Amino acid sequence: MEDTRVAVISMIISSEESAAAINSLLHEFRGYIIGRMGIPYRQKGLNIINVVLDAPMNVISGLSGRLGRLEGVTAKAVYSRADISQKGNET
Repeated sequence: MEDTRVAVISMIISSEESAAAINSLLHEFRGYIIGRMGIPYRQKGLNIINVVLDAPMNVISGLSGRLGRLEGVTAKAVYSRADISQKGNET
């Protein structure tokens, strides 16, 4: 089994035209997604989306990179430490 990490990809979206592409990418990676939270910031005309994943690092960085290349989207990933990735499996 490949090692996975829990990570959060945070996006700040300034272009509503990117919504369909964002949703398409998130659908493509849905098997890794634990949860998602979206916050509209109407005063600034922005949307903020946080996506929590449990996935191999290359999958997380690949999704973050693809999201960040979309017009009007800034995306960054924050990863859990490697030494905590299996703690939830202990009984």
